[in-house]
This record gives sequence, C-alpha cells and structure tokens, in this order.
Amino acid sequence: MSATKEEIAAFMALEFPQTKCKVEAVGDNRSTLSHEVGIDELRPGGTVSGPVLMSIADVALYVAILGKIGIVALTVTTSLTINFLRKPSAEARIIAECTLLKVGRTLIVGEVSLYSEGSSDLVAHVVGTYSVPPKHD
Repeated sequence: MSATKEEIAAFMALEFPQTKCKVEAVGDNRSTLSHEVGIDELRPGGTVSGPVLMSIADVALYVAILGKIGIVALTVTTSLTINFLRKPSAEARIIAECTLLKVGRTLIVGEVSLYSEGSSDLVAHVVGTYSVPPKHD
C-alpha cells in the first residue's frame, strides 16, 4: 500500500497545518520537499537555523515513508542524525531530497540531502530511523 503526492499533501495540510514544508515529489522510495526561507528561519549570522534544517529533513523522511507504506499517521521518528556541511543561503528555499535505504516491517531507515535551491552543494546530510506501529488484524 502506498500513498500519492496528493494524498500525502492533503494529510499534511489537515494534520500538520503549521508546517512550511511543501511536498514536491513522492515515489520510488523517495521524496523531495521544499521550505521557503524568510526572517523566521534565520539565526544570527544570516543563515538558516539548524532546527529548520532538521525539521525539513524529518518531514522529508516521513513523506517518503508515507509514500511507500501509505498513510500510517503514528509512524514516528526514533533517531535523527544531522551533519551540517556548509552555510545555507538566506536567500533561497531549502530543498530536501530523501531516499529510503531500508524498509522493514517495524523500522525504516532513510537519508536526506539538503541544498539551498540553485546550488548543488550539500548544506547538510541527515540519516534517520522511523518506527512503524504494528498492524492490528
């Protein structure tokens, strides 16, 4: 069972109306998201804050997983590791490209590459694990 980009976007709008993440693409164990950058996303030094980068990476993992297994709302993050590689642009959207590495029955592992839109240089690399709740028959 999988979910489409449209189904996931509708679910996110209903359940997470506060997110600024936009679902750009979903499918084939992948997702691509974007996040607008404005004054609220910046920290001193004119760079995108770490919590914003962690947030879009976490959402990208969640969206890729929902694309693979369908809308399972209580799928939750169990681990998230981020490596900040370079200063993201304060003038460009953040783009998150997620790939699921292992899809198990109860645990799913994926990685996310974060970029400033218009640049091919990684600003951060993230690896995360999600727990999938057991199915009830």
